[in-house]
Amino acid sequence: MAPGLVSDPPAENHHSVFKPTVYLLDNFHPQVMAFCDDNFNAITLDHPLHSKWREDARYLLIRSATLTTKDIELCPNLVAIGKQGVGIDKIDANACAARDIKIFNTPGVNAQAVAELALTLTMASARQVGSIVARQSSGILVPKEKCSGLILHRKTIGILGMGNIGKAVSRMFRGAFEAEVVAYDPFLPADAWAEIRHKRAESVEEVLQLSDVATVHMPLTPQTRDLIGYPEMKKMKKTAILINTARGGIVNEADLKRALSEGIIWGAGLDCHEQEPPSHERYQDLWDLGVVSTPHIGAATAETQMQTGLAAANYLLEYAKSRAF
Repeated sequence: MAPGLVSDPPAENHHSVFKPTVYLLDNFHPQVMAFCDDNFNAITLDHPLHSKWREDARYLLIRSATLTTKDIELCPNLVAIGKQGVGIDKIDANACAARDIKIFNTPGVNAQAVAELALTLTMASARQVGSIVARQSSGILVPKEKCSGLILHRKTIGILGMGNIGKAVSRMFRGAFEAEVVAYDPFLPADAWAEIRHKRAESVEEVLQLSDVATVHMPLTPQTRDLIGYPEMKKMKKTAILINTARGGIVNEADLKRALSEGIIWGAGLDCHEQEPPSHERYQDLWDLGVVSTPHIGAATAETQMQTGLAAANYLLEYAKSRAF
């Protein structure tokens, strides 16, 4: 029996159902697991053969697992990976490309959920919800006279990264606040987002200078690491809010602490951190400064977990079928 084809029916038997073998490196939504049971020979985490995934797997389905260069080297039969979600930063994409191993992620499926969280973090920051709740939870009385927030109506939302999530955010802020939109993406043509009223910026700095709310929707790459540090924050309005629902490391956290301490910007909302999940020991100072922080929950809704998992599994299944017939 060939590696990675544990109990696979022969493809040439058209009276049988073709069920490729897939190794699951994470747990998934119950409906995703049911789909895999119905359409694959699914080798789950508790399967007795799971420990042999590196030697045998032709197809992998992952959600948050890491695949290093070494992992790829130890997978001689691997031809495709289904990745739930957009980000592939935990997969060595270069090692996969060198062997023509396909990666099927699910861009766009989680856009609405992440956009809603960006809106949540913005509103919470604007109205100081994080610091108010923290003080009240510690037993401190917080009279309303001691609170002062910001109005978001008809303010400017600056979007760094004009993909599916950025587009969903722009529509949401325009609908909720009649916001002006300024957007930057060096990889999209000049006529992108023609259906959305917006100003196309020429640089990150231009977005930061114009924005009342600046929100990041870019992947983490060597070029985007520390994209927004203290020098960039100094270009922002003192009433500006910075939101990161993309990846930790794009916003320099030490510089953010300095900027907030000095009153350079108003506030920040982070769903993504350099340490995940964020610990009290590392992030207490930022939380004390009013940063609204969540542990990378942008896609953490039951609907989104189901939809993105099903999309990744289906992409993988269709690819396996295309190779079999």
